[in-house]
Amino acid sequence: MDIDTLQAKYTALAPVLTERSRRLWAATEAMALGHGGIALVHRATGISRSTIARGIQDLTAGETLTGERSRRPGGGRQRTVDKDATLRADLDALVEPISAGAPDAPLRWTSKSVRKLTAELQAMGHDVSRRIVTGLLHESGYTLQANRKTREGSQHPDRDAQFGYLSDQVCLHQLQGHPVISVDTKKKELVGNFKNPGKEWRPKGDPEQVGVHDFIVPGQGKAIPYGVYDLSRDEGWVSVGIDHDTASFSVNAIRRWWQKMGRPVYHGVPRLLITADAGGSNGPRTRLWKWELQQFANRTGLTITVCHYPPGTSKWNKIEHRLFSHIAMNWRGKPLVSLAAIVNLIGATTSQTGLRVRAEIDKRSYPQGVAVSKDQMAQVNLTPHQFHGDWNYTIRPRVPQ
Repeated sequence: MDIDTLQAKYTALAPVLTERSRRLWAATEAMALGHGGIALVHRATGISRSTIARGIQDLTAGETLTGERSRRPGGGRQRTVDKDATLRADLDALVEPISAGAPDAPLRWTSKSVRKLTAELQAMGHDVSRRIVTGLLHESGYTLQANRKTREGSQHPDRDAQFGYLSDQVCLHQLQGHPVISVDTKKKELVGNFKNPGKEWRPKGDPEQVGVHDFIVPGQGKAIPYGVYDLSRDEGWVSVGIDHDTASFSVNAIRRWWQKMGRPVYHGVPRLLITADAGGSNGPRTRLWKWELQQFANRTGLTITVCHYPPGTSKWNKIEHRLFSHIAMNWRGKPLVSLAAIVNLIGATTSQTGLRVRAEIDKRSYPQGVAVSKDQMAQVNLTPHQFHGDWNYTIRPRVPQ
């Protein structure tokens, strides 16, 4: 007999079966099926294995359905939650102390595992086990949940207007055939035989062996990938630095992109648009960023327009989901054992849209704390835009006197 037939038979009989007759019927079916019958009846009917086994014992002892007696309503052993009137309320107070008016409850500052909840309830005098607590949590609608990033904090009143202005600038430059790039620093990566999140296909039982502890290896340090993404051509450039993430490092990465990928295809264009975050080494308040862009403009003759994303909106930067996300997927599960391995993994990154990426190691030294004087800033030929000149500005090459 298959499980569907057994399930259909039980569904037809269930309305007229009492607790005792249900147990004996299930035991009869299990005995008729032979080996594995208890498990099959359990799966088909949901009757517990212990109940079916007890029914088999009754039948073996000569139990029959004659003289059947049904348990009165409410009979049998009472549930712990029915005997303990305050158990559910105390559990709710432990899980959500603020809603229960106890924000200083000790468990608010610890992980709310079933083990700790059970121990707290037992300390309060409740006779409970982990199984009982787990059942109560499910009955009360609690589930295991992770944190979710939804709160962005206060938003700048001109946030949406800046997005619109930035979009207009991108469309205008693209229509005129000028290059538009998105720039940012990717997360710093430890160089060495360390675990890298993600999985890759390997022979069963043969995972790649990596170090237990993630400590910086002397002589290898960290890799600092700074990316430049061409929005029009779906191309990326990544300079992998080994010193510090400074504005000089950022602009040098843009300079290398222009030399290797930009100038050959945009030769003779007069303008360049850069979209960047509002913080970090390419932030709008960083003097060194603007000073280095002026030097870049002087050398190339490019008029450089910069539009920054509003504060707290870096996840909308195009480079994040058009370049960096594909790099992370390409090297998932692979230890970044050396700078050469990092460069090769970045350079091998592709996407279904035809993404092409080039990368190189930047071994230059970029000291922190470089100050730009007022006289140097006076040499920066910067014109703020009428709309939010602090976020949107143009730097023109200065003709040497």
